[in-house]
Amino acid sequence: MASYMLQVAYTPEMIKAAISDPKDRTQHISRVIENLGGTMYGMWYCLGDYDVVTIFELPDNEAAAAFSLAVAGGGAVKEMKTTPLLSVAEAFAAMYKAQQCGYAPMKIDR
Repeated sequence: MASYMLQVAYTPEMIKAAISDPKDRTQHISRVIENLGGTMYGMWYCLGDYDVVTIFELPDNEAAAAFSLAVAGGGAVKEMKTTPLLSVAEAFAAMYKAQQCGYAPMKIDR
């Protein structure tokens, strides 16, 4: 399973609706992720550029794209960002692979 972070910024209309009639969407969002074969670890409201952050696992990028498309197509968000997350073990494995991949920066003559 792959881990992801979804950050969502609501439209002004959605914020107005949420203020006038607050609803906990945690259960609904969790079920949507489960329908795609995944698990939600948490959902938080936050201050700053985004209004909500959700951390979840899904089987693959296709399922993550489906979730992102469904959220974006719902009309309640003005901006969102889906970020794949690496475990510490995955990050270390990538670092070891980077040591062995043979990359060298291009030399620049000045």
